[in-house]
Amino acid sequence: MKTDTNAVADKVYVEVTDDSFATEVLNSDQPVLVDFWASWCGPCRMISPVVESLALDFAGKAKVAKVDVDANPQLCAQFNIRSIPALLFFKNGKLMDGIVGAASKTVIADKLSKCL
Repeated sequence: MKTDTNAVADKVYVEVTDDSFATEVLNSDQPVLVDFWASWCGPCRMISPVVESLALDFAGKAKVAKVDVDANPQLCAQFNIRSIPALLFFKNGKLMDGIVGAASKTVIADKLSKCL
């Protein structure tokens, strides 16, 4: 049986929408890092490999989710997302911290670790 490598790679994070946010993030039994991004955003593309790497590093301890801002305007309005990339950190359904703009892996990992 042939395996789709793109599908496997996509499994390191969950794509969240306006409809699935409550289930995937607010009701998660693990802390969640949510990356608000867009395909046309240069800094978003720059940190995407960092976010995916963190998804692997924190597998089993925290969840990483990505929200396409163009496809999910309700979430952007709900969390007042005005600039991207925007990284929000949730624990037990509550917003704990956030970063706006590109940040280093160390900075993002430290904030996620504080949510564990």
